[in-house]
Amino acid sequence: MRPASADGCSAEFSIDKNKRRLNLHLDRWQKRLPGWAARLLGWLRRPSSRWLRIPIGLLLVAAGLLGFLPVLGFWMVLPGLLLLALDIPFLRPPMRVVVVHIKRWSRRLRFRLRGRER
Repeated sequence: MRPASADGCSAEFSIDKNKRRLNLHLDRWQKRLPGWAARLLGWLRRPSSRWLRIPIGLLLVAAGLLGFLPVLGFWMVLPGLLLLALDIPFLRPPMRVVVVHIKRWSRRLRFRLRGRER
């Protein structure tokens, strides 16, 4: 049986690993955004912006759930959950998986579209 400190250490390492990987994906997305959006996302990702990041994430998720209305859209759920995952550890692993799936889907879509252009 492992000592209690080893379990805490491995759980802590796992959380840090998920946070690092999520931040890596967010860094890549941030580089692809227009200048103003990249600056806004960079500001929201700072540790000092936590007081605003959590309410904005909750608002985006709530507005996304009302996506059937003309002004709002279901697309708002994903950015809201990504912002919340920066502060809520149990959201990090599933959001990292979602990001990887979206990345793979977009690559396949780009490959198919390039094939049709020829």
